[in-house]
Amino acid sequence: MFGLLPVLNVLATVLVGYSLMFLVPLGFALVLDHSDLHGTWAKAMALTLGTGLLVMVLTRRHRRELMPRDGFLLVNLVWLVLPAFSAIPLLLAIDGLSWTDAYFEAMSALTATGATVLSGLDALPVSVNVWRCFLQLIGGLGIILLVVAILPLLGVGGVQLYKAETPGPMKDARLTPRIAETARGLWSVYFVFSLACMLAYRYVGMSWPDAFMHTCTTMGLGGFSSHDASFGYWNSPQVEWVAIIFMALAGVSFARYFVVWRARSIWPLLRDAEIRTYALVLVASIAGLTGVLLFHGTYDSAAAALQAVAFHVVSVATTTGYASTDYAMWPVFAPIWLMFLGTFVSCAGSTGGGIKMVRMVMLVKQARREMVRALHPRIVNPVTLGRTTIPSQVIANVMAYMLIYGATTLGLTMLMLLSGLDIVTAFSAVVATVNNIGPGLGRVGPSTNFGSLSDFQTWVCTFGMLVGRLELIAVMVLFAPEFWRK
Repeated sequence: MFGLLPVLNVLATVLVGYSLMFLVPLGFALVLDHSDLHGTWAKAMALTLGTGLLVMVLTRRHRRELMPRDGFLLVNLVWLVLPAFSAIPLLLAIDGLSWTDAYFEAMSALTATGATVLSGLDALPVSVNVWRCFLQLIGGLGIILLVVAILPLLGVGGVQLYKAETPGPMKDARLTPRIAETARGLWSVYFVFSLACMLAYRYVGMSWPDAFMHTCTTMGLGGFSSHDASFGYWNSPQVEWVAIIFMALAGVSFARYFVVWRARSIWPLLRDAEIRTYALVLVASIAGLTGVLLFHGTYDSAAAALQAVAFHVVSVATTTGYASTDYAMWPVFAPIWLMFLGTFVSCAGSTGGGIKMVRMVMLVKQARREMVRALHPRIVNPVTLGRTTIPSQVIANVMAYMLIYGATTLGLTMLMLLSGLDIVTAFSAVVATVNNIGPGLGRVGPSTNFGSLSDFQTWVCTFGMLVGRLELIAVMVLFAPEFWRK
């Protein structure tokens, strides 16, 4: 068995750096909160920093370069431990909140899922809502990606961490010779878009705190809000269109934006087969669902139907999870189609969840290839993406991923049914958490939340968010006996 102590040493370094994140809610508490919550944030920061320093000292003799298996273990530990420290101030600041619900809320925030157990968001202290939303900005692009950006001392291990956390089937392509430089470039693009989003929200009428919070959850595609009514609070088409634009932008790979910036050309975006399919599916879904709602008389005018459909299609398809109305009350085809979109539409390398559009494109092309080969067994018909031929190993990886994805979704749904949930709530809760969508249907629909679930059901959904964010295999590999052997 490989050494655990070197992994704990790096985890301690992550904790020390992560403790600085508490400065953000602490600053808001000092300026805007009319309570003594600044002490809560200071205590959480001190506990995280102290724990990190203690573990760092205890494991300092075991510091070494991370091996491939170390990377998987570290990524899992980071995504298990950081939500625990993130949940502590929520537990202290919100009366009556249990540890189960606090950990669920923190996991939902860091994985940018957007499922919540909280109600009465409008009455929460500003710093608490800021913390929930800020976590989605951090977790959206990836905690480990941030670590790799600021800890080049990880060396070769940094490459393994990048592969273990980064979404998508093709993780070997580097945008720059050094992985730390790649990570810094991606975060730079991310923050430029975030700044533009915040200024746009402020321009259309949001307050500065709301603009900051909703920028975090828009660019992170997490969907948390500071209001129970979410975007229905503003009842503003201008605010919704800003959200639509930036959610759609965040659903595209930030690596592509980085390439566009370096090439000083938009052609890398226009030529990308995944992005073209992504845009086509969004436009077709908006047009189709607008027609469905008008046919059923859900809205009186085409403009109102288009506005509502565009907002919710982009929101759910990109796994953001914002809502401005209870779309579960639409004709049944509409909410089911929205949930289906949320399972695959986001591009690999974006902040969205789900299986990613590139995998869906590969699966469709592989299916077509097999049908052609059934008719013409001797034909040479490789799977291509744009002008690139996809290696058979990548196709095999995608097929394995889909098998694990299906088994995980089915297994977790059966656990939820075993606990006594109805089929609609059980299945949609699992789909919503494994794909990091946020709201589901039934008891966990857009007009309700996950607060009515039992502790067991909440932990099942928490596990679903974790495996969904790390794309299943990075978590499931820990359960393989081979992982723990020398």
